[in-house]
Amino acid sequence: MQVRVQTEEFDLGQVCADFSARVTGAGAVVTFTGIVREAEAGDMLAMEIEQYPGMTQKALEKIAQDAIERWSLADALVIHRHGRLAPGAQIMMVATAARHRKDAFEAAEYLMDFLKSRAPFWKKEILKDGRADWVAAKDSDEDALTRW
Repeated sequence: MQVRVQTEEFDLGQVCADFSARVTGAGAVVTFTGIVREAEAGDMLAMEIEQYPGMTQKALEKIAQDAIERWSLADALVIHRHGRLAPGAQIMMVATAARHRKDAFEAAEYLMDFLKSRAPFWKKEILKDGRADWVAAKDSDEDALTRW
């Protein structure tokens, strides 16, 4: 298992290749990459993501470990960026490896749902007019957790 919380961009192709190369005994690898999307009004300049380093790392490791145990994963990877990110930038990715595709897919969805709702990140949209708005939690994100 690897969990990385970082400001730096990551090379998606290289990360996926490295993850797949180190996995043994798996019949499936699933990856998901999250992208900073533009605000609905189309007026966002950037997304600022704040975190507490030790707390965030520990929380993400716990979420990843829970997924590994629940689906008997061969391996899991979580990368989540923080700092100032422009629309279109990669914000996070997860990768899961399991003997069977169903487990790999479900574990990846679990990771995405819990990262969205339980990872200690705080997001602020920096708007083109100079305003900065904190991103509020959505009921739909909380509802997604009920299936787990």
